[in-house]
Amino acid sequence: MRPRRDPATFIARNMPLVAVAPGIRIHMANPSSGLNRLLGDDAPAPYWAFAWAGGLALLRYIADHSASVGGLRVLDFGAGSGLVGIAAAKAGAHVTAAETDPIGAVAIGLNAAANGVRIDVVAHDITRGPVPEVDVILAGDVFYDAALAVAVAGFFDRCVAQGVRVLVGDPGRAHLPLARLRELARYTIADFGDSAGDSGSSARVLAFA
Repeated sequence: MRPRRDPATFIARNMPLVAVAPGIRIHMANPSSGLNRLLGDDAPAPYWAFAWAGGLALLRYIADHSASVGGLRVLDFGAGSGLVGIAAAKAGAHVTAAETDPIGAVAIGLNAAANGVRIDVVAHDITRGPVPEVDVILAGDVFYDAALAVAVAGFFDRCVAQGVRVLVGDPGRAHLPLARLRELARYTIADFGDSAGDSGSSARVLAFA
């Protein structure tokens, strides 16, 4: 196993801040970032290092409907880079981000600071614990794996049953439980990995019920 470098120092030096929306920048990987020098051999995929279409759809929705989060307690679930939580915090929400990847948790702190907002970070799996004391859960791109989708849907069921509103951003991941979702908005957004010059595809914001 290769020794890991200090994540905060590595991210700050090798992953430039990139604008993902007006007034919001996050540290993002590029071909010269050399993420393998940070991750070592046993790290999970660095989802936190990129902006994904589901999160960008939620960001757009928050910009269009700031009252949906303003002044409320918001959980950015599976937060990745924290971009959704940052958008909610800028709209006046009190934000907690849940991210199980420890390097992702570091990135969230750096990205929040770069955008002048405060986000509390929970760096463990909350799906088996009690329903969090929040008003709204925002979840971008969390239905990409079958086993994860089952765990997440069960957690969201418990949250909705206790009055928590759950909003999902997704461009059509394989395990999205469409039968349990109500579409609120649709945006044309380029996803990470799309070809250069691609005009983007449809990404939706949906309410879990």
